[in-house]
Amino acid sequence: MELAHSLLLNEDAYNQLGEVQKAEFIFEWLRYLEKFLLATSRNDVKEKQKTLADQLLSLLSSSPGPPTRKLLAKSLAVLYSVGDTFSVYETIDKCNDLIRSKDDSPSYLPTKLAAVVCLGSLYKKLGRILGNTFTDTVGNILKAMKSAESQGRYEIMLSLQNILNGLGAAAAPCHRDVYKAARSCLTDRSMAVRCAAAKCLLELQNEAVFMWSTDLDSVVTLCFKSFEGSNYDVRISVSKLLGTVLAKAIISKHPGAASRQNIRRVSLEEVLELLGTGFLRGSSGFLRASGDMLKGTSSVSRDVRVGVTQVGAYVVFVSTLGGVWLEKNFAVFLSHVLSLVSQSHPKATQTQIDAVCCRRCISFILRATIGGLLGEKAQIAAAKDICQAIWKLKKDVDAILSDGNLETRLSSTDVAASQHMLVCALQELGNLIYSLSTTAAPLLQDSSTGLLDGVLSALPHPSTSVQLAAAWCLHCVAVALPAYLTPLLDRCLERLSVLKSSPEAVTGFSFAVAALLGAVKHCPLGIPHGKGKIIMMLAEDLLCSAAQNSHLSIQRTQAGWLLIAALMTLGPAVVSHHLARVLLLWKCVFPVSPSDLETEKSRGDSFTWQVTLEGRSGALCAIKSFVSHCGDLLTEEVTQHLLPPLPCAVDLLTQLSSILKIYGSPLKTPSVVYRQRLYELLISLPPEAYKGNFCAVLKELAADLTAVDTQVASTCLLPALCHQDDLLILSPLLQETDHRFIEEQLLLGNGMACGSLEYDPHSIYEKNVEGDSVPKPLPPALSIISSAAKLFGVVCAHVGEAQRLLVLEQLLSSMKHTKGARQQTVQLHIVSAISSFLKYTATSKGSIGPEEIRRLVLTLVLAALESPNTLLRCAAAEAWARLAQVVDDAVFTTGLAQVSFDKLKSARDVVTRTGHSLALGSLPRYLGGTGSSQHMDSCIRVLCTLSQDSTSPDVQTWALHSLSLIIDSAGALYHVHVEPTLSLIIRLLLNVPPTHAEVHQSLGRCLNALITTLGPELQGNNTSVSTLRTSCLLGCAVMQDNPDCLVQAQAISCLQQLHMFAPQHVNLSGLVSCLCVNLCSPYLLLRRAVLACLRQLVQRGAAEVSEHAVTLAKDYRGEWTLGVNIREVGLEGALLALLDRETDQSLCHDIRETLSHMITSMAVGKLSLWLKLCKDVLAASADFTACVDTMQEEEGDRGDDASVLTNRSDERSHPFTNPRWTTRVFAAECVCRIINQCENAHSAHFDVALAQEMKKSDSRNDFLVLHLADLIRMAFMAATDHSDQLRLSGLETLLVVIRQFAKIPEPEFPGHVILEQYQANVGAALRPAFTSETPPDITAKACQVCSAWIASGVVSDLSDLRRVHQLLVSSLTKIQAGKEALSHLYSESASTMEILAVLKAWAEVYIIAVQRHKNHKQTSKTTPCSEDSVRSGSRTSAGLLDLVRTDVGTLSRLWLAALQDFALLTLPSEFASQLPVEGGAFYTAETSENAKVHYHSSWALILHAAALWLTSTGFVVADPDEEVANLSRPVTPTSMCQDSSAGALVKSPEDVYTDRFHLILGISVEFLCSLHSDATMESITACLHALQALLEIPWPRSQIGSDQDLGIELLNVLHRVILTRESPSIQLASLDVVRQVICAAQEHVKEKRRSAEVDDGAAEKETLPEFGEGKDTGGLVPGKSLVLAALELCVCILVRQLPELNPELTGSPGVKDASPQSLSEDGTRLVSAALAILAELPALCSPEGSISILPTILYLTIGVLRETAVRLPEGQLSPTVAASLQALKGILSSPMARAEKSRAAWTVLLQSALATVLDCWNPVDGTHQERDEVSLLTAITVFILSTGPEVTTIPCLQKRCIEKFKTALQIKDPGIQIKTYQLLHSIFQYPNPAVSYPYIYSLASSVVEKLQEIDKRKPEDTNELHIFQESIKVLEALVTIAEEQHRPQLVACLLPILISFLLDENALGSATSIMRRLHDFALQNLMQIGPQHSSVFKSVMASSPTLKARLEAAVKGNQESVKVKPSPSKQTKSPAKSSSIQLKTNFL
Repeated sequence: MELAHSLLLNEDAYNQLGEVQKAEFIFEWLRYLEKFLLATSRNDVKEKQKTLADQLLSLLSSSPGPPTRKLLAKSLAVLYSVGDTFSVYETIDKCNDLIRSKDDSPSYLPTKLAAVVCLGSLYKKLGRILGNTFTDTVGNILKAMKSAESQGRYEIMLSLQNILNGLGAAAAPCHRDVYKAARSCLTDRSMAVRCAAAKCLLELQNEAVFMWSTDLDSVVTLCFKSFEGSNYDVRISVSKLLGTVLAKAIISKHPGAASRQNIRRVSLEEVLELLGTGFLRGSSGFLRASGDMLKGTSSVSRDVRVGVTQVGAYVVFVSTLGGVWLEKNFAVFLSHVLSLVSQSHPKATQTQIDAVCCRRCISFILRATIGGLLGEKAQIAAAKDICQAIWKLKKDVDAILSDGNLETRLSSTDVAASQHMLVCALQELGNLIYSLSTTAAPLLQDSSTGLLDGVLSALPHPSTSVQLAAAWCLHCVAVALPAYLTPLLDRCLERLSVLKSSPEAVTGFSFAVAALLGAVKHCPLGIPHGKGKIIMMLAEDLLCSAAQNSHLSIQRTQAGWLLIAALMTLGPAVVSHHLARVLLLWKCVFPVSPSDLETEKSRGDSFTWQVTLEGRSGALCAIKSFVSHCGDLLTEEVTQHLLPPLPCAVDLLTQLSSILKIYGSPLKTPSVVYRQRLYELLISLPPEAYKGNFCAVLKELAADLTAVDTQVASTCLLPALCHQDDLLILSPLLQETDHRFIEEQLLLGNGMACGSLEYDPHSIYEKNVEGDSVPKPLPPALSIISSAAKLFGVVCAHVGEAQRLLVLEQLLSSMKHTKGARQQTVQLHIVSAISSFLKYTATSKGSIGPEEIRRLVLTLVLAALESPNTLLRCAAAEAWARLAQVVDDAVFTTGLAQVSFDKLKSARDVVTRTGHSLALGSLPRYLGGTGSSQHMDSCIRVLCTLSQDSTSPDVQTWALHSLSLIIDSAGALYHVHVEPTLSLIIRLLLNVPPTHAEVHQSLGRCLNALITTLGPELQGNNTSVSTLRTSCLLGCAVMQDNPDCLVQAQAISCLQQLHMFAPQHVNLSGLVSCLCVNLCSPYLLLRRAVLACLRQLVQRGAAEVSEHAVTLAKDYRGEWTLGVNIREVGLEGALLALLDRETDQSLCHDIRETLSHMITSMAVGKLSLWLKLCKDVLAASADFTACVDTMQEEEGDRGDDASVLTNRSDERSHPFTNPRWTTRVFAAECVCRIINQCENAHSAHFDVALAQEMKKSDSRNDFLVLHLADLIRMAFMAATDHSDQLRLSGLETLLVVIRQFAKIPEPEFPGHVILEQYQANVGAALRPAFTSETPPDITAKACQVCSAWIASGVVSDLSDLRRVHQLLVSSLTKIQAGKEALSHLYSESASTMEILAVLKAWAEVYIIAVQRHKNHKQTSKTTPCSEDSVRSGSRTSAGLLDLVRTDVGTLSRLWLAALQDFALLTLPSEFASQLPVEGGAFYTAETSENAKVHYHSSWALILHAAALWLTSTGFVVADPDEEVANLSRPVTPTSMCQDSSAGALVKSPEDVYTDRFHLILGISVEFLCSLHSDATMESITACLHALQALLEIPWPRSQIGSDQDLGIELLNVLHRVILTRESPSIQLASLDVVRQVICAAQEHVKEKRRSAEVDDGAAEKETLPEFGEGKDTGGLVPGKSLVLAALELCVCILVRQLPELNPELTGSPGVKDASPQSLSEDGTRLVSAALAILAELPALCSPEGSISILPTILYLTIGVLRETAVRLPEGQLSPTVAASLQALKGILSSPMARAEKSRAAWTVLLQSALATVLDCWNPVDGTHQERDEVSLLTAITVFILSTGPEVTTIPCLQKRCIEKFKTALQIKDPGIQIKTYQLLHSIFQYPNPAVSYPYIYSLASSVVEKLQEIDKRKPEDTNELHIFQESIKVLEALVTIAEEQHRPQLVACLLPILISFLLDENALGSATSIMRRLHDFALQNLMQIGPQHSSVFKSVMASSPTLKARLEAAVKGNQESVKVKPSPSKQTKSPAKSSSIQLKTNFL
């Protein structure tokens, strides 16, 4: 194919190819040529123009296929437009000659068509240059059209469209001729020709004024004619033409034309009249044409009506004129549209089916115009107009009804006059409010509109349709504005009980109540629980009073059961309270025994039976509703009550036909409804429930399915039975289109009935599938078939085989005995039933039965497979596949395939060939593969042959579709066939005429399936793969050029697949440009394909896609169909705009996903663009006036709050006009996402100074912090909007902003943070959320934001903080009254949510206040700082606590009450009986389940706050009585389930403390011991902090200490937390609590010892009992020992961090030679905390007990020392080593080491420990150790200094210790030397000579030698200086220790060394800093030693004059400086001193 990429056709390469490849080669060359010509210079083109033109013209005569001729024509046009134009006339002549040719053979046709296409293309491109030739050309083409067949007419129309487009006004002379030709084509029998003609006329009307002036009427009539018998595409095209022409007629002002011709002005009324005529009467002469209409049910074909309604007539008309026009003229438009179903046009609503159809059309017009074109404000205005229309219609009805003589006046026609208008108006009003959601609030508050009154006044209307429409409208209001749900329910219930004696009112208001109950599940805040009780009582009352008044019997019965059925939707929590009464009513409604039923039959009359059937149908419906909505209540016991009436219900079913015979037609509908309700109930129950009645039910079902008196074609049941994939081949009507709402009516001819609410009032409360559109239940006659078929499947699968065989035979014989249309209906019912049976059997893994049953099923399905009804064939193919699945036998499956093969060989008719080809494709669908390869080969061969049958496009379509199914199911097995199949597909794509779009669609599906089969192999580079890939790409290119939108959608999805498997081979820019152009296509499926592809592309490379889109937008010369220009706002903005307009849910979901992916990968890089888009969306309709009213604060604040509401006049117009609330919510969510993305990006996003600096260095840099003002403003706009959803999103955004930016400092004002300047905005955004009418969920969210704001510490000034604090105070006041005082608009659990949110917010603030206060106290202790800073700091820390303190008394009570509630709610279910009957402080018993969620989300912080408060009171309350009284108020209902006797209420303070302590401890332990995966870190941390706070004060510690089991339990729970949670912060907090528990236990043990000693003071010491664990034996029992529990926990922590400590993991317990390791910071802290706990454990034991645990503790401590002794610079110790030494010191100095009973054992163990330490540092296998020597020496020193002499003085150990020190002194590392000297200094000073002397004897000489060595060398750096200083200190220490007689020798040693470092006057000036410091140090020491040892000093001086002279010179030279600088010398000394002190305090 690469050879095709040249300017001239490579003829050598071309001639070597086969036929198919030639066509591909040409196509590829032409594709390339078009782009190449545009990119080549004009001169180069001119050089080769002649050759190229000849090559192209020669191709023209070589019969090119449709796609090729299109490209050929384009290339010719481009060639002449780029090169010279002089030879173009020859080309035109050549084309005209080809068209004139008399050759009519099929082979010549493609050449003729190519010539026609070329002419169109040339004129389009070159336009007026060819002006003088066009008359001949047009004439020639029109002449050719007379004899052309459909393909020719199609191409001629399109060619004329192009010619008109290119010539513009210059083509005027031919306009009339073209118009005449197009007129005839507009009613052509070929649909494709009609579409082309519509396009041609659409082009013509641009210039031909007569079309929308003088000839307007005839154009309109012509369009109506064109709608007759049309298909979807024709309706779209013609309606577009009609709408445009009519819109043009209104808006055009042609002054020039007006002077020339007398153009009549057309008014809006006339245009609407024309459209109305089409809608009502169709085209003229239509009646003559339609002899085949069904029984003359209507005089207008639905094709015409749907066409007029559709985008065309009305919607295109209004869309063309635009939203602004519609706003101005809405009232006129509305009254016209509603008048279409008024009494003035009785034929439109002649039968109910017609009326429903017309109403649906009207609803569609209103939805598409109001919903699609108007912004929210205009929609509110439109809603007001609709309200006025409703009031007007209502007044008319009232006038008729109130007329004096009711009997004579109340003729049904007068009332019916307005009913359809009212239905349409009410439904649209409902839809409007639903889509507006809470933004519609002002509309409902506007009393002048009276919206709710208007709707409520329509409820008692005489027409059921109106009542249901009004009820549905109320349902929409309730879902949109949940605040209105309860008030509306109350009003309706009140009216229902007052107007019980009016039949209309009973019906209407019961519908309304049912609809409102159905809305509850859409409103998360719910309704008050008590409403259920009221409704149940009312329903019972209605049912009981039904018999009192025959005038009202039916209505009351229906209403009673409807209310009960609707009540069931409230779920188990409500229903459980009324279940017993419902079951009783259910039992009473049916007779007890069959004999009672017989007496009933003989007794009643027609009316009583009507009432009875209504009652029983209602009861069945209620129970079905119960089963489907309250499944949890279906216990064994309830089921036992449910079942008894069922047999009787079935008995009645069997008797119905005989009852019908007796009482006649009035019972017909009630009996059908009864049947249907019973079937529905049986379907929802498990089959076992009615197994005794299987046979009776099955018999009735068979009778229903084969009854042939149905007037209505039940075709609508079929789509559900067909497989989704197969529906694609039928027609776009069954696919999703924007017009499906009305297109459904044309599903299969005019006999089909539409669904409508009045057919089944019970559907008003069911869950609605289609979002905002009204439920559309089918008529009973149809829905009974649907239910019967479903139930047949279940029952037939459960009866015995004999019974099954009988029934199937019965079905077969009844099918044979009917004829014609009736037979088709029966067949359809039977196939539905069989499909249902097979599907049920397959899913329940059942068996179909023996051979006879299979044969029967096969016969039944086979007959349907050859039915003329296409849908039935599809359903049969699906049943065929299911049959193969159920039998699951290879032989049987092969047999089925063979049946189809045989039929296909012999049959020639389309029906059989299509049916069986689909059967072949469907067969492997459920079998998991295609079976044998031989079988598959045969299938493929047959289908490939059929797909080439060009005489029947239908056969081709079905065969190709089947082929695609086989490719899919074959998977990798298909590889052998890929090449031939692919070449077949390409050949067909290049040759099938474009008029056969359905064939192309099937080809597209095959190509898609092939690409999937090839998969990642497409990336390969070998020749065969690259050929396949090129063919796939070529196929996609052909499909992209196809005019049919579905084929284009297929092309996009194929390219999407290719891009997934071989991205580098797909031209991304081409693909993106194709996607952008189709982004706003009028075809839903194409838009879906575009978005699905975009979503995949942006996941891979969002930036690249975005760039391509912008580049395309810049270069694009065509008209942007998008409302938004990609040039300005990028692809992102275009998608946001599309999201705002789009109504299809799945498409909106894809757009959101795409944008989310783009944010994830691009938001950080394109920050400004994204934020600007979000801001534009949010600001485009931000209603600032709404916020101003909320600013009612004192004047001082008023000013700066109002500054938030900045003026927007400076901004230019927005690209988004009036975006919907959903789009604004999405924009707010995007802002949060963007902030989260930035969090993971550059740190400058959250650092002002750095961001500004980087912005300066490169202006392209962009950081989030620079946009903070915008973020705050967006959050503010969203938080103060009318829409509740947007307010929630706005508050969430504000929360995210506060959390992310709270700590960021403001560089210009040090000490302040950047958010501080926005406090007014935050206050203003929060204030509206605390007004009384705000819903609780918004208040709850606002409380969260308030607490986050206060806790963030942004505001330091208390007066500023008070504003937000005040809001929390107001909410606290509101909730103080508990659950009783809150709003009654929502359910009690909503009140619980609000109360808990407030308490949680306060808890967070209190926790922060306490923490700050604590931190402040600590910092003021540690760092004495200037008064000012203390003052400013304490102002907020103490001030915040003071602010909270005022309310903390109230809060503490509420917190404890909430915790008590939570404790009760978390009790296991077996304690349910102990729960208080009336609920808790903040929840009611009935709503406890719903309340749990809210408690779970807020208990943790409340627990922490309560614990802190109890800590602050020290568990001591100033006035216990008052406190107990206060506590008891909210807690009374739940005071720990105690008896409420008088005695129990007055508790002692001790009891109150104990209760509180156990409450907090209990909740914590319960939560921590069973952590669920969804437990948040926040909850666990809060819980642990609460325990920490609790154990900080003595009383709770004494409780834990005195109850050992409690302590053990707590430690075990904490152990589990540590095991299950990896977070270091949680593990540290747990260890902290463990430490506190150990301390509490220690205190307890100490206290016991102390008191024992005091008590037994006189007694002998020995007789004192042993306290502590281990008692006298030393045994510790697992599970009973606190020490063991703590040990386990510490071992767990240590082994996790240092696995080497576990001897099992590392082999033997011996010393390991593994290198030491340093831990992470977190690891270090954990290990240190564990070691600290270990060191405390011996104190908990008795002396014997301590001996038991000591080895373990020592092993672990020394193990940590060994494993972490890493060498650090300057002899530092690692933090873990320091911790282990600290622990070691604690253990060694334990009193147990000196206690008499344990001393000996401890000594031995400690000696072993020291030996172990020394062993750790021994070289292993001669290798040098990497462990740190300083750690070892420090450990030895700790042992020496902290234990008794008996441990360290045994010779072997002492010798080894001394050796270690000696070795260390030899090490060259100065850090080690310094530390060694420091440690020796400590040892030498040890008071016990037995310990210190051996070290002095062994090591002193080494020290002196070292000193003398330094003396010789003189120190050169600070390290040597330090070594010298430390060694001098050691010598000085020796001098101090030495006995009197030895001191002179030591002093004599020391003095010369010191004097040698002194400098004289001259030397001092030039000395280095080190020498100077040495000099100072030596001199100072000499000054101290001299007076102390004066005699020695003098004798030394006397003996050595040189020394004396040197000393004197130094003293003289230094005298001045000694006077001046005494302090520096002290300072120089202090660091060393302090460090040694520090070392001592650490562990020596």
